[in-house]
Amino acid sequence: MDSFSTVIRTASQEQHTEAETSTFMSDLLGGKLGVDAYARYTEQLWFVYEALETGAGGLAADPVAGPFVRPELFRLAALERDLAHLRGPRWRAGLTALPATRAYADRVRSCVEGWPGGYLAHHYTRYLGDLSGGQIIRDRAERTWGFARKGDGVRFYVFEGIANPAAFKREYRALLDGVPADDLEKQRIVAECKKAFALNTAMFQALGEEFPLSA
Repeated sequence: MDSFSTVIRTASQEQHTEAETSTFMSDLLGGKLGVDAYARYTEQLWFVYEALETGAGGLAADPVAGPFVRPELFRLAALERDLAHLRGPRWRAGLTALPATRAYADRVRSCVEGWPGGYLAHHYTRYLGDLSGGQIIRDRAERTWGFARKGDGVRFYVFEGIANPAAFKREYRALLDGVPADDLEKQRIVAECKKAFALNTAMFQALGEEFPLSA
């Protein structure tokens, strides 16, 4: 029987690939969009992580979610520093969520507040992605728009509290494999992972509509 971490990864692979290969992300990573598109994407991430991290402390004692509430993963402070660099000190005044982003953040918040297994699903799709594919975005952003290496503008992708990302991911997967949930709850968590990727893809699609490439 496959481990739970393997089940999650394989079950959501199609949705994961769809998110990674969205037109907006392909154009952004390909250097076809300007820094304003990158800044707008960073703004959208702020709404998602504000929902994911605000209130997460209340899950610290939960047997399912608690082991995953890891402050070294939290991204909100880094996002705010990046936005101050990208948009200036008054960045909050112009901060707006796309409707697709609002739907994503609302779903995340509802899980944080009422379903530890759902929180785990969104935790997995966000943070493991940031530790892995997020590093490609950081590298491209540094090279395309001239940000200092691991400096302001890309701090969201820099996990200063994690010295060995590969070892951390192994530990994370071991925690997944030991989640104290029955088979039905695990199926619900897997389904929520798929939903998380779909919500993320919808956000990318909305960003693509806001930043279409000129013919």
